[in-house]
Amino acid sequence: MADRPLPQLPPLLDDATRTLERAAAPTPPPEPRRRRARPPRDEGTPRRQWSAGHALVVSVLALALGLLLNAPGIHKSAFNKPAGWERDVALAFTGPLAGISDALLLDRPREGIQALVGRSGADEIHTDLGIPSPSPASPTRPAPAARPKPEPTRKLAFSPQKKLRIWIAGDSLVITPGYAIVRAAGASPAIEAVGSVDGRVATGLTRPDVFNWFDEIRRQVKKLRPRAVVLAFGGNDDKAYMTGVPKGTELGDFGSWSWRKEYGRRVGGLMDTINRAGAFVIWIGLPQTRSADQTRRFDVVNAVAQRQARKRAGRAAYIDTYTMFAGDDGGYAQYLADGSGRLEKVRSDDGVHFERIGGDMIARLVLKELNKEFDLTSWRKKPNA
Repeated sequence: MADRPLPQLPPLLDDATRTLERAAAPTPPPEPRRRRARPPRDEGTPRRQWSAGHALVVSVLALALGLLLNAPGIHKSAFNKPAGWERDVALAFTGPLAGISDALLLDRPREGIQALVGRSGADEIHTDLGIPSPSPASPTRPAPAARPKPEPTRKLAFSPQKKLRIWIAGDSLVITPGYAIVRAAGASPAIEAVGSVDGRVATGLTRPDVFNWFDEIRRQVKKLRPRAVVLAFGGNDDKAYMTGVPKGTELGDFGSWSWRKEYGRRVGGLMDTINRAGAFVIWIGLPQTRSADQTRRFDVVNAVAQRQARKRAGRAAYIDTYTMFAGDDGGYAQYLADGSGRLEKVRSDDGVHFERIGGDMIARLVLKELNKEFDLTSWRKKPNA
């Protein structure tokens, strides 16, 4: 049987043929996306690069301008430096700088900013104490004859209707006792603490350029009208250097005759300022400290203050904290026994300041002095008081 020819397949349609051809042909890679051409930008004049020399000149000019704008504050900082060659060099540089700043009116923006934040006059250097200058005298000049003791006068009486107004101020050593005095005054119906406890760290009577207590006390006694003022100064005054010294006066070393005389003028001047305002002064003396050297310096300050208070008997009183806080051996003690024999911590860990219980001990002595000077209890005997 002869082979029969195979039947022919039907032809593919054109669309099917094209589909198979496309499937067999390799897929061309996608054309890259063309970015839109940007119009050419006019670069203008090429940027000029400054040299290191130009940058240095600009930096120096900016520094000089900054120094001139802040010259008053820089000069005061130099003035407040401790005595020595560093202070002398700083003053020699900042003094003329402050003068140039003032002449060019470049200090005005700083003054304006200080006025806006309530610190007007912060760059002023106040060394005027506002107390009489000492009369020239010799160390061997005989002491004046003792004044006759004044006749005892009737105590001023105070009551819940007419309270004794007291104000407290000083360096950091007054802060803890000051608040103890305020608490004790609050427990007495006849005493009223006025103002806040004005205790300022790192201040004193030797550096009115740092803080002028003579101006501050004059302002406060005029504003608050206290009848008794409690002060504690000297913790930062055990140095030889002072500002506000009268022209032509030279001070010796700390504790010398000339130093004691000038410091006594300051202590006595404060007491007189308060007395003229009609107030009694209670001066809290300096305590012993853990440092024997510091305690010896405090002895000098205490001796001057105690002498000035004695010269104003009836107008000032001195509270001795030196012996009050002494231990059984007479030296420094951080703990003291209370009435029941239990030890209480009375001094801070820094060996200088007071703990709250130590402040309470001082407050009791202050109230004792107030009761000596004023009548604070007779109102209780009056039925209509």
